[in-house]
Amino acid sequence: MAPVIEIEGLRKQYPRHFRGRRRGPIVAIDGLDLSVPEGGVFGFLGPNGSGKTTTIRCVLGLVRPTSGRMRLFGADVPRGLPAAIRSVGSIVESPAFFPTMTARENLRLLAGIDGIPNTRVDAVLERVGLAGRAGDLVRRYSLGMKQRLGLAAALLKDPALVMLDEPANGLDPSGIRETRELLRDLGAEGRTVFVSSHLLAEVEHTCDRVAILSRGRCVAAGTVDELLDRHHHEMIVRVDDLALGAASLGRAGMAAERRDGHLLVRVAPGDAARVTEALAADRIWVSELRPVEHSLEERFLELTASDPDPDPERHIERDVEAVPA
Repeated sequence: MAPVIEIEGLRKQYPRHFRGRRRGPIVAIDGLDLSVPEGGVFGFLGPNGSGKTTTIRCVLGLVRPTSGRMRLFGADVPRGLPAAIRSVGSIVESPAFFPTMTARENLRLLAGIDGIPNTRVDAVLERVGLAGRAGDLVRRYSLGMKQRLGLAAALLKDPALVMLDEPANGLDPSGIRETRELLRDLGAEGRTVFVSSHLLAEVEHTCDRVAILSRGRCVAAGTVDELLDRHHHEMIVRVDDLALGAASLGRAGMAAERRDGHLLVRVAPGDAARVTEALAADRIWVSELRPVEHSLEERFLELTASDPDPDPERHIERDVEAVPA
């Protein structure tokens, strides 16, 4: 089955001017390769300015790439975009609505453009938890409520692919949890949910697969378990004599590193019992045995630590305001 989104060698650079003089280009995306399979929730991570939003804009035809190839549902972008976009719902950065209209009126206006019945409007408002506030003017909405209204707009077409740029921005903890549950439900229905986010703990608990960007390139991609290397376990082992414990485990075929006050042992899942068995056979008693828990945040920081400019895209807004895409 073909991926829903395919990106090969994508590059986007912007010209830059400073005090009337042309300077070197700003590279927002630098040879990006990415493949997003059908179904589930796909997390798109990276530091500020790593190219996440620019990538989404390129896929949706909002920005013209400098070079590279993109396919959406197997159709080349931008040539095949008019047909493919019918199956896509999206939020890119902060959603914009008419502030002097109600939430329901805004969505009905959008629905009318695509020939979507008004019954669908009420259905999506209910799904994002805004049914009780559908008659309120949007100008009275909080930032979090506007985010949820944007999500409702993205779901109007009942899309097969939902692309969301920071969907939990501005939400309180309860709203974040509700959004997490909604995204999981959408992915479980067979849709593909593509989420750009900086909330790493949320991504770890929400997404099936993840790609991490650094300086416009994909530096890691796979399932969350693959990125965290969960097919191996590291165990913290405390014994009275670390030297004897390390020697005992070494004889049993388990390499143990001496750390500050404990041993660090790498074992396969289900093999933790071998640690205690080996030590007990040599009459070495364990006072503590527990797994080392790795987080997506740690992996993210490890992969993006060498990023020389934490926010190159801010220069685009500052220096290239009048340059067309």
